[in-house]
Amino acid sequence: MTAPRRVRRVRWAVGSAAALALLCAGAATVAAARDDGAGHPAHHAAGAPGTPAADSADAGFARDMAVHHQQAVEMSFVVRDRTRDEEVRRLAYDIANTQANQRGMLLGWLDLWELPKTTAGQEPMGWMAGGGHEGHAGHAGHAGHAGHAGHAMNGADGAGSAGSGHRAHDEPLMPGMATRAELARLRAASGRTAEVLYLRLMTDHHKGGVDMARGCARLCAVKAEKRLARGMVAAQQSELDAMADMLKARGAKPRP
Repeated sequence: MTAPRRVRRVRWAVGSAAALALLCAGAATVAAARDDGAGHPAHHAAGAPGTPAADSADAGFARDMAVHHQQAVEMSFVVRDRTRDEEVRRLAYDIANTQANQRGMLLGWLDLWELPKTTAGQEPMGWMAGGGHEGHAGHAGHAGHAGHAGHAMNGADGAGSAGSGHRAHDEPLMPGMATRAELARLRAASGRTAEVLYLRLMTDHHKGGVDMARGCARLCAVKAEKRLARGMVAAQQSELDAMADMLKARGAKPRP
């Protein structure tokens, strides 16, 4: 990807425009989620035919990936302000836009299914139990966080931005997620240092996201959600390849 010599700076829309995008994304998937949920009684909540149960893979993936995506959006907004490199800014814009849109779909499904967006007493990634985590050595450190504290939807702690929908931890909440210390380093960096750190953190983040999406593609029952998961795998793998090239161009490599 080579940026043209004269590139218009993309205006990053937040507030009402972002909220509208999320609402539209969720609304666009309501009918598909309702229709596709039928025919899978093992995943249905009692008294709500066609609806996944709260402890199903469908609901677990929607909750966990919504949190996972929100951190990617947050990191992308951070790097926007820490570099003037148009190539990195364009990648960050694409990731923020895509993952905010997908997050809207996931939260919209939970609303449609009348299921909670937070689950006290359940470990993140518990829905993948028995399905197997695929690789990602060194970044599966989600154990030991009791009660899904990171899934509070009322904003992040002092290390995060307002309304981020997750709390950064000293250890990753889910595969690939950045820690509080790593996010602080990204906010303090600038120029090439910020670019390399963002690309490395987002590479880890995408690897964890790909593992989660593959889990849903295997375990989820709702066809629309399985299709979304497969699309995430393809898109994020393409971005992983692009980020490897961008790191190489900066004399750096992904973290081992």
